[in-house]
Amino acid sequence: PSRMEQILTFFPLALSLLAACTCAPPGKAELDSIDLGNFNLSEETDWVNVDINNYVDGYDYEDPETKIEVGTVAPPSTFPPANQHTPLLTTPPPDAEQEVTSRPQPTSPPVTSRLDFDRPGLFGPQTGRGMPTCLLCVCLSTSVYCDDSDIEHVPPLPKETTYFYARFNRIQTIRATDFLNLKKLKRIDLTGNQVSEMDEDSLRLLPALQELLVPDNKLWRLPELPGTLRYLDARNNQLMTVGIRQEAFKDLTHLEFLYLSHNRLDFIPLPLPDSLRVLHLQGNRIQTLHEETFCRSHDASYIRKALEDVRLDGNPVNLSHFPGAYYCLPRLPTGRVQ
Repeated sequence: PSRMEQILTFFPLALSLLAACTCAPPGKAELDSIDLGNFNLSEETDWVNVDINNYVDGYDYEDPETKIEVGTVAPPSTFPPANQHTPLLTTPPPDAEQEVTSRPQPTSPPVTSRLDFDRPGLFGPQTGRGMPTCLLCVCLSTSVYCDDSDIEHVPPLPKETTYFYARFNRIQTIRATDFLNLKKLKRIDLTGNQVSEMDEDSLRLLPALQELLVPDNKLWRLPELPGTLRYLDARNNQLMTVGIRQEAFKDLTHLEFLYLSHNRLDFIPLPLPDSLRVLHLQGNRIQTLHEETFCRSHDASYIRKALEDVRLDGNPVNLSHFPGAYYCLPRLPTGRVQ
């Protein structure tokens, strides 16, 4: 027989079993009530004249007394009827945890700039902007970097500061208190600011200062310098001869590098320490030299061995007119000779 004929052959049996499971009255279904002998699987069934009532006991669906019992009953509903109004819950249950929004804390007034070296705090002393220096700048170990911070004053620095960088800002004045009590400070770099004035005592009391970099500013004079200074860069300023104290470099016995190019100097500041190795004075207004500029007129055997790099180019002075001024140098200065 074909597949369709097989399906039609088993259909009455499947229908009878389904009716017995879903539509039977309460109680256990009696399989003995189904006459399986009436089914002849080998013969074709006349589906036109088939009577389903022959397979399943009749069930009166119109009888209101009849009840269908379900093995598992859903729990009673906790929702009120649709026509019953439910009042809104205005108070939380006694065991409920309430979420309370805390009141905003009052904002602290701006903190004025101060120097607190006894208790600087975790991020350094407070600045005039109301935040610690090490949040306004970057503090790495004992180095403080305030480059491109748009600051107008030197911020209060932690007591342990060793290297301070404040390049390319808008600082105009260096006050006597800016580096107060910084006994470990070795390097100050103020390149590219607008510094036109440094208090006379702003650097003198720094016992460990070795390097001072103030190029590309507007300085017309230098403050008193500490004797520990080894490197001084004051290029591209407005330094004048009257702005450098007499014998300003005499006692700087550790000074090795002196960069004073592109200023307004008329003379070479004297005397120069024997420790000097590099002297750049190009681009000034120097017009003359004399025997004591680099050498010692009373000691013809004196040789300044350390000073090997002297630049005087870009000045009006003609070096060929003053041969006695540099005979003690290991190398001739760079400059105009005609």
